[in-house]
Amino acid sequence: MTDPNPEERLYLDLLTRVWEAGDERRDRTGVGTRSLFGPTLRFDLSGGRVPLLTTKRVAWKTAAREMLWFLSGDTNIRGLVRQKVHIWTDWPLAAYVRATGEAIDRDTFEARILADDAFAARWGELGPVYGKQWVDWPVYEPAGDGLYRRRAKGIDQIAALLESLRTNPMSRRHIFTGWNVAELDGMALPPCHMTYQYHVARGKLSGMLWQRSCDLGLGFAFNAFSAALLIRMLAQQCDLEPGELVWSCGDAHVYLNHEHLVAEQTAREPRAFPTLCITRRPATIFDYAIEDFVVEGYDPHPHIAAPVAV
Repeated sequence: MTDPNPEERLYLDLLTRVWEAGDERRDRTGVGTRSLFGPTLRFDLSGGRVPLLTTKRVAWKTAAREMLWFLSGDTNIRGLVRQKVHIWTDWPLAAYVRATGEAIDRDTFEARILADDAFAARWGELGPVYGKQWVDWPVYEPAGDGLYRRRAKGIDQIAALLESLRTNPMSRRHIFTGWNVAELDGMALPPCHMTYQYHVARGKLSGMLWQRSCDLGLGFAFNAFSAALLIRMLAQQCDLEPGELVWSCGDAHVYLNHEHLVAEQTAREPRAFPTLCITRRPATIFDYAIEDFVVEGYDPHPHIAAPVAV
């Protein structure tokens, strides 16, 4: 019998291998992980296929909304909370609780973010995370007397990437990154999915995502889908077909409190990956909306709840 999804099975094998043979480590969250260094997975994107895990339900619209938020350059959770996306709230909430000592739950904190402009500006800001680096990498210019001033508009790496793909497709420099060493300390969370590289061959666009760190139980599902979605968007904007996603990671880990997730998910049989349809071609890559994305044929096993380590 033909395996309907050998690619997802390789992910499950990695999940098992990390849990059973990973090096146990204490991490900044205090939860602890089991970790392996340097795995790589590959996903074929031809025919509209998209690596959306089927062994548990993944909230793909949340991942897509996050990607659009990155591309907007926004660094405040308010725009996400308006869309009922909560995946970034835990970090500023934890910072608020540490600073004020106030016992406050996530719903109350988010309600304040939405209702109070000053509160949102002070406590909803994440610092110069992903999107800021992607579309507004800071540039400093001489201002005289040995001083430098920050240019009003930084480097738009995404626009530069598109121009490079269109005008010099054989280049080996189709790269953007969020790892700005000078600004890491100002970020709520330094970039995990940090460097993207693209390759054009035979009319197809493939992409490689390198992550310094990946939570295989929770984060991977979003990371793989989002990276594939971005390949599809870039390919459409450049009149190319999608080729392959290559996912590579430094520290691939499973949190010690995710044992139930590993056991339940690896016991399930993968089903065929769904397909992703982009219903229109907007003028630029920055003009896509969530309504432009339709996932068809998605038949996952039920969601598996697991805590996020902050």
